[in-house]
Amino acid sequence: MASSLLCLAAAAALLAVIAGGLVSSSEAWLATPPPLPVLPIPSAAQLRWQRREVIMFFHFGMNTFTDSEWGTGSEDPALFRPSALNATQWMDAARAAGASLVILVAKHHDGFCLWPSAYTAHSVRASPWHGGHGDVVREFTDAARARGVDAGLYLSPWDRHDERYGKEVAYNEYYEAQLHELLTGRYGSVSEIWFDGAKGKNATNMTYHFQEWFQTVKQLQTSINIFSDDGPDVRWVGDEKGFAGKTCWSTVNRSMITIGEAGIEKYLNEGDPRGRDWVPPECDVSIRPGWFWHKNETAKPLRQLLEIYYNSVGRNCVLLLNAPPNTTGLVADADLARLREFGAAVDAIFATDLAAGSAARASSERGREFAARNVLDGRDDTYWAPTDEDGRRNGYWIELCRRPPAAAQPVKPFNVVRIQEHVALGQRVELHEVYVDGAPVANGTTVGHKRLHRLPRPVAGRTVRIWIKARRGPPLLSAVGLHLDPFVAADTM
Repeated sequence: MASSLLCLAAAAALLAVIAGGLVSSSEAWLATPPPLPVLPIPSAAQLRWQRREVIMFFHFGMNTFTDSEWGTGSEDPALFRPSALNATQWMDAARAAGASLVILVAKHHDGFCLWPSAYTAHSVRASPWHGGHGDVVREFTDAARARGVDAGLYLSPWDRHDERYGKEVAYNEYYEAQLHELLTGRYGSVSEIWFDGAKGKNATNMTYHFQEWFQTVKQLQTSINIFSDDGPDVRWVGDEKGFAGKTCWSTVNRSMITIGEAGIEKYLNEGDPRGRDWVPPECDVSIRPGWFWHKNETAKPLRQLLEIYYNSVGRNCVLLLNAPPNTTGLVADADLARLREFGAAVDAIFATDLAAGSAARASSERGREFAARNVLDGRDDTYWAPTDEDGRRNGYWIELCRRPPAAAQPVKPFNVVRIQEHVALGQRVELHEVYVDGAPVANGTTVGHKRLHRLPRPVAGRTVRIWIKARRGPPLLSAVGLHLDPFVAADTM
């Protein structure tokens, strides 16, 4: 009750200042400049990528037809014969899941290329599909463009088919040539390219020229994001479960990472508050147990997919969800239904913000451009900023004073608290706590682009206060939201 009265008093005082003309008319128009960035900060392409939140992977190729995960490279191209391949259906599946970017496995470890590469005979050109004139990459990128979805590609460095593999110069030249094929005019703009260091224990020794590849990619596609353990734009999260660390910094020191090296998973999972490089994590996980389609496998239940969402998107990551097309060249009906169910569930949870209409106040405000109310306006480019001195010792806070829809009605209950930093100026929050009507309900470390807290049970409090400690400068929050998740049972939250 006391917090609610303080909210009303603060609002009344502000109105009195404005009405009384206590602000000089000659100074009223002066804007307060934004705070300095805390380096490193994301590029424009990295910011666009982070705000996607959910993207899709499509593992399709020779393994689909041999019922395997890692092919040998000796498979007959005649095995590749999808009878009803429809990349538009894949895009519809991605959009149903809420994805705005799709990534195709253009070549997996078996070396079979889903486009008619001029540099190998082991491609769709040698298959009976479309009489050897097919091009899956072309169909994929054309369908993405037609459906308003951005396209990405994965080109496996490990190649178990090509005889040049193991010959450092010859194979790296071959790989560079294929990058040129995929990233020049034939397939249009590519938003993300995927590199990894995966290979078997007994694989031929091979030195990959990653730095040459990365610079070639940036030369050919200036706005592309490059994924690998080492970035430089997006990093692996360190597991294939779709879970980021409870602490998850977007910053790392790239000099401490070697692509494909074991033992770096924890560092990738949590990031580094002292990192000099902005390389945010991507959580890759398949909707099925395997990455490629297998007849005896089924999709994860909705409950598990939502848990993955909260532990990826809800921990400062982008979720890369794989949906493998089957031997006909279609996403299976059951998988498509699950993707639709997942997308609808996320929409149902977050479409309504139960913080809407609240009054907001804070421990301090840098200026009227950085008022506490900015966390409620639904915009990425506005944010609350406290004064430089406020909170350095004891922490900062921001509070929402919720208003019922009518005087005689109670406020609606919620069980999800959403907190978002204005990461365009760097990631800052190192510790935070959430209180409802003065009682602690959640706590955590980092926030980043988005932190989601699911509460043990719905609460209907009138005041929601977030206490923040920020190691790397005053916190900048772009959003605080409250939501009701009806899909997850209380004992699983």
